[in-house]
Amino acid sequence: MSSVENGRIVVAIDGPSGSGKSSVSKAVARTLNAAYLDTGAMYRAITFSVLADGTDLDDAAAVAQAVRDAQLNISVDPDAELVTIAGQDVTAAIREPRISQNVSAVATNLDARAELVRRQQEIIAANARIVAEGRDITTVVAPDADARILLTASEEARLRRRGLQLGGTQNDAQLEAQVLARDAKDSTVVNFTEAADGVMTVDSSDLDFEQTIAAVLDAVQAAKKN
Repeated sequence: MSSVENGRIVVAIDGPSGSGKSSVSKAVARTLNAAYLDTGAMYRAITFSVLADGTDLDDAAAVAQAVRDAQLNISVDPDAELVTIAGQDVTAAIREPRISQNVSAVATNLDARAELVRRQQEIIAANARIVAEGRDITTVVAPDADARILLTASEEARLRRRGLQLGGTQNDAQLEAQVLARDAKDSTVVNFTEAADGVMTVDSSDLDFEQTIAAVLDAVQAAKKN
């Protein structure tokens, strides 16, 4: 990886729920000595704030305004996950099932997305080396990234991984709601299931964690050569 270990590099990784985006992207960022941006955590933090404030999730204008007003900060250190909103540490709270069940109300709000995309682009521009992951990174947030990758996996693999990630705290119905139902909602505003032109696909269905990291790093190397 010597050719990508120095200098500026932006790696954009998209993919559906349970594809391993977060854990793989963190590992890739560590390997590349780069910052790491979890854009999904930003949507989750806004959802937490909106629910806490009692804002009607069906009120698109109110949700969009909440995003514009949000005092949102997110760590870009792959070894120090921290998300705060209005000074409150919500790092753990944004992973609760109620957030997963409601986050699409923010993610499918086009005005809310526009504001969060603006903030995400600012974060990327402020970091010379960064791995950013989410659902519209390769096409909307960082379409000019040095490497653009769609990380995907079969439905069975994604459900199994998310179940393990949550430590068996969710039943089958809850898992399907978190993974499949949310993907269906979010796909109405952004395509994260098929690679756009110039985006490389890494299918991790039959790969373990280390193999997936290696495959993504190979894709980064290949992209930098082109």
